[in-house]
Amino acid sequence: MHELSIVMSIVDVAEEQVRSHQAKEVERIDLEIGALAGVDDHALEFAWEAGVKNTVLEKALRIIHKHNGMAKCLECNQEFEINTLYDPCPLCGEHLLQILQGKEMKIQSMVLLN
Repeated sequence: MHELSIVMSIVDVAEEQVRSHQAKEVERIDLEIGALAGVDDHALEFAWEAGVKNTVLEKALRIIHKHNGMAKCLECNQEFEINTLYDPCPLCGEHLLQILQGKEMKIQSMVLLN
């Protein structure tokens, strides 16, 4: 389950921010996760519960901003929403695509408590 390693990386970043700003803990964390990032929502929830215990994120409000996948067909230039990396262009059926959005996975913001 790579979601646990994702959570542990988020914990590491949060702990570093708390240390560098001489805060006590994180009050709120906003995460940005794209539909094509390969993150399973249920597995992330399970990993979050286990991974943040006894850390600066234990009491934090977690907000997840989900982004749809968007692609551009390299054959006909059609832009369209995709659910998987293997979706074909709905206009011409081509599979050679440029991913425009949806692979994001990052910490958008954090509110620290002093």
